[in-house]
Amino acid sequence: MMGVKTLLLVSLLAALGVSVPAGSHRGAIMPGSPYNISRNDPRLQQVVLTAAYYYNNQSNDAFLFKPSAIQEAQRQLVKGVRYIVDLQISRTVCHKRDNNKNLSHCDLQPAGRLQQTFQCHFEVWLIPWEKKTQTQVLDCRA
Repeated sequence: MMGVKTLLLVSLLAALGVSVPAGSHRGAIMPGSPYNISRNDPRLQQVVLTAAYYYNNQSNDAFLFKPSAIQEAQRQLVKGVRYIVDLQISRTVCHKRDNNKNLSHCDLQPAGRLQQTFQCHFEVWLIPWEKKTQTQVLDCRA
């Protein structure tokens, strides 16, 4: 039976537009556990762009990188929404010095010596009611 606190949490999350997976203790998704989400989820797309901007701000590369493929994505409801994503980011033709803020206008580097792709794992925590976004983990490897 669902407790009052759980019912209030589900109601709050529904009001925020967050879907809550049904859970049980017999191998199904449990509340608070990460669960797989669609790679086409609009909120995920925004989180992936946030991670790319974070990567670009940390990188010393002369070119901007943008997401090129999402391998796996999960969401977890923990005092907000935590996204856990494995993806590829690739070097674009846009130079950082041009101060281009819209990665959708940046094509990927063509095959050649400047083409580069990294496999990345990142975790982003969103707390909508505090208007807070925090990148907790960003680990990229060639």
